[in-house]
Amino acid sequence: MRRARSSAAAKPRGQKRPRASGTSGAPAAAPSAPSASRARRSAGQAGGDSRAVARQPSAKRRPRQSSPRAQEAGPGQPPPELPPLPPPPPPPTPSTPAATLPDLGDQRERWETFQKRQRLTFEGAAKLLLDTFEYQGLVKHTGGCHCGAIRFEVWASADLHIFDCNCSICKKKQNRHFIVPASRFKLLKGAENITTYTFNTHKAQHTFCKRCGVQSFYTPRSNPGGFGIAPHCLDEGTVRSVVIEEFNGTDWEKAMKEHKTIKNMSKE
Repeated sequence: MRRARSSAAAKPRGQKRPRASGTSGAPAAAPSAPSASRARRSAGQAGGDSRAVARQPSAKRRPRQSSPRAQEAGPGQPPPELPPLPPPPPPPTPSTPAATLPDLGDQRERWETFQKRQRLTFEGAAKLLLDTFEYQGLVKHTGGCHCGAIRFEVWASADLHIFDCNCSICKKKQNRHFIVPASRFKLLKGAENITTYTFNTHKAQHTFCKRCGVQSFYTPRSNPGGFGIAPHCLDEGTVRSVVIEEFNGTDWEKAMKEHKTIKNMSKE
């Protein structure tokens, strides 16, 4: 017994006893664990790189943008229909040349020369000739108020017949005037600057500039169908002579009955 124990004790202590088969697999696989983890990491990195490459969008591919009408309509709804285009404008009507105008005959060349010389349109040239014919013996006067807001033109004789009325208002504002039919008077500008004063019968329309207060023309009681023009408001250069006649406006009814021509001065 002592010999057997001594032989057993004589075995080197560095040798380990064999373990059971259930526990012997773990220590044997321990040396290969680091290489397996490294293999898994390298495979994971390769898979991650491939997924990153797959997820990266193409540089040439751009996101699709919807139109403003589609955005207004909202998702899942068709965009509203565009309104129909307006019809194209009609072509301009060419002006009728003088060569195709009737009734000119042999005077066409003279007419065209007259238009070019006077630098007038066809309408302007016709107006000039009509004014000269209809207002034969008359001249075109121009005038206006002090500030220039009101301007007018009037066809009348170069020799003016002026009435100096002494009624209550004409005396105070020194209303000397000559009378013309309404067809011979034209307001060029300033209608918005005109204000009117009336009194008593309200037939006379005392119009004046509301900016400077000057009465350059008005509608007289004696001739409500015409205009009374202030000669001192006319531009210089068209008046040749002036004749002044006193009118007794203080006794207006009697003066109107006795006067022979004043009633008809606004008639053509």
